[in-house]
Amino acid sequence: MHARAVRFTDVTPERIDEIAGEVESQGPPPGVDSTGFTLLVDESQGTAIFIGFFESEEKMRDASAVFDQMDPSETPGTRASVDLCEVKVERSM
Repeated sequence: MHARAVRFTDVTPERIDEIAGEVESQGPPPGVDSTGFTLLVDESQGTAIFIGFFESEEKMRDASAVFDQMDPSETPGTRASVDLCEVKVERSM
């Protein structure tokens, strides 16, 4: 499994609510074949981390190309960093 982790700054609670509603009603953008995602928000700092999960590195990189073309107004805030990772350990309790 692979994950694309993106850190955003300048995030507002209102924008997070908008993003959550869009994802729930529309799903991922066309061309993004993910197995799921996690959105972490720190309202006190105005930051968010979006982690998208993918079956393969190829699907993750294809999705990255789609996300990289997105208009900044479609994101939770200002993109501060992007990491393309292989998931080595995942555990739920």
